[in-house]
Amino acid sequence: MRIANHLSVQGIDTDFIASSKEEVLRRLAEKAVRLADGIDAGQIYDILREREELGSTGIGQGIAIPHGKIPGLEKLCMLVARCKNGVPFDASDAMPVYVIILLLAPDDATTTYLKILARVSRVLKMKGVVERIRSAEDASEIKQIIAEAENHL
Repeated sequence: MRIANHLSVQGIDTDFIASSKEEVLRRLAEKAVRLADGIDAGQIYDILREREELGSTGIGQGIAIPHGKIPGLEKLCMLVARCKNGVPFDASDAMPVYVIILLLAPDDATTTYLKILARVSRVLKMKGVVERIRSAEDASEIKQIIAEAENHL
C-alpha cells in the first residue's frame, strides 16, 4: 500500500494559504470534493472538525494529517497542501504547520485507512522530508519526494 498510488499531482497544492486551522479544514474540504465523487464539502468538513475535536492532527515538526472516514466514499482520497508561511494548527509542539496531508477513506476501509495513515506519518517524519517538500519547485517534485522517501521505509 503505497502513498504515491493514492496521490495525484492535481491533488497537490503548492501555494495553499490559510490563516487558521478552521480555514485549513474548510479549504481542504472544498478541494476534496473533486476527488470524492458525490460527497459534499460540508460533510467532509464536519467529519474533519469532529476528528479535530478528539485532538489535533497537527503531529509536530511542521506536519498536520487531518483525516476521516466518509460514509459513501468509494475510494481513498489524499490531498497535499504546502503552506509556505505556516499556519497555526494546535500542533503537539505548538509550532505552525507547513505540510498538510488530507486523508479521506471509505467508512468500511478501517484497516487500509489505519495503515496508510501510519505510513504517511512515518514518511513525513523522516529526516529532511518536510524541508524538501517546503523547498520543492512544483507539485511533481513534491510527489517525487514522497515516493522516494517511501522507498526507504
